[in-house]
Amino acid sequence: MEERQRARRPGGRAARVGAAVHQAVTDLISERGYGKFTVGDVAARAGVADSSIYRRWGNLETLLTDVALTRLNARSPMPDTGSLSGDLRTYAANVARDITGPEGLALLRLAVALSGSGPQGRRALDDLLAERARQLQSMLDRADERGERAPDVLGVLDHVMAPMYIRVLFGVGPLTPEYVDGLVDRLLARRCDGDGDGDGDAEKALGGPAPR
Repeated sequence: MEERQRARRPGGRAARVGAAVHQAVTDLISERGYGKFTVGDVAARAGVADSSIYRRWGNLETLLTDVALTRLNARSPMPDTGSLSGDLRTYAANVARDITGPEGLALLRLAVALSGSGPQGRRALDDLLAERARQLQSMLDRADERGERAPDVLGVLDHVMAPMYIRVLFGVGPLTPEYVDGLVDRLLARRCDGDGDGDGDAEKALGGPAPR
């Protein structure tokens, strides 16, 4: 009975090991960048055995994906404001805050590192993107259930996220609240007009929405 109670107790050894490993990965990414450390480095920094990491995550790529998703979910959870417009604006504002913050384009750097690290990295990247897309889809599904006409996930990626990443990557302009809101306005207008044509979006991303 006592053993079962210990197994159920929250915040036990497994939780402490998980937190230590996640922190070690975060620190190593900050110090060295992606692709420049091993499971052994993570284990040494976290004070755990390599076997503990392999047993729980299987490989470094899966561990990196888990850390990225945990940080994304903590810093940028999918909003539920009660309206599609409110959800999209909050989501876009959170993305803008994150990619212009101290950690900048960490998720993009992780994607590049995983895509170049062989089949395991590609699978881990696919899992990461699929999970984040699933979370975004759940936000859009709520709008549909309220009777709002929600765009699809690719529409949000193409017309809201991609322009922001382009601006930051190429340093062509700040992500002001007005600019970010303008991206959402265009997406909502396209949805109302039934216009799915994405021609010229890259040019709009560089120049931004027309002043309001």
